[in-house]
Amino acid sequence: MGGRAQPAGIEAVSAVTRIGDIQIARGGFVATVTIDRPPVNSMSVDLMRDLADALEDLGRDGVTRAAVLAATGKVFCAGADLTRRADEIGIAARSDAPGTNPLYDEAVRLFATPLPIVAAIQGAAIGAGLGLAMIADLRIAAPEARFAANFVKLGFHPGFGLTYTLPRLIGRGPAEVMFLTGARVDAGQALGMGLVNEIVPQSGLLAAAQAHAASIAENAPLAVRAARKTLRADLAAGVRAATDREFAEQQWLMQTDDFREGVAAVNERRPGDFKGC
Repeated sequence: MGGRAQPAGIEAVSAVTRIGDIQIARGGFVATVTIDRPPVNSMSVDLMRDLADALEDLGRDGVTRAAVLAATGKVFCAGADLTRRADEIGIAARSDAPGTNPLYDEAVRLFATPLPIVAAIQGAAIGAGLGLAMIADLRIAAPEARFAANFVKLGFHPGFGLTYTLPRLIGRGPAEVMFLTGARVDAGQALGMGLVNEIVPQSGLLAAAQAHAASIAENAPLAVRAARKTLRADLAAGVRAATDREFAEQQWLMQTDDFREGVAAVNERRPGDFKGC
């Protein structure tokens, strides 16, 4: 039953499957779950549902003990594409539950998964993409990684549970700076504030994340899950409460001129000309 789990390199992969834009490579006790939605792995409710399905399946397969969350291309996740219709990306209200939306339903599922997760962050994790990185227990970053809660630059409210998870990880003060300025944080700054656990050269990033996952998977799996459950007690419930509040604020902000200007300004890579209306 024991034995050291090896990082899931190509030679160790026993099965590769795909759910939509999610690829799952199983190797020993470690699975690598990769988001493959070019060009920038932008978020949608379908993508998050497929990711939650994949992680839940791995969590109950009786073999997988830890997962690596990775992404293809130069960007980890650019967040939700706010140029698209709200219902297309999952930030419209559910018809059966007006105060909630499908995207945040999937966010709660992701935070509730029992499987330990190590994220390999090779590039930008922006907005909801930063929120996605927070589902992991450990975050390993390349020097090229960048992090931003840039919602205010869009005339928008933070989402994906970040108002709960980010202060919980790095402290209220640093989180407030990220939320209120929208400034980008580079990998070195992220390491200093505890947002990431290690910086590894891009060429060895995935292998390093897989090695961290293997170091988790070599331990007694029931004990690992029990310890993780204690450490993350009430996390999913906290995310649910936070996303309900976040979505209420987002709904009215999406109707403002400042939101329309913010989306245009970010797409045009210029400062926003906000009027407060």
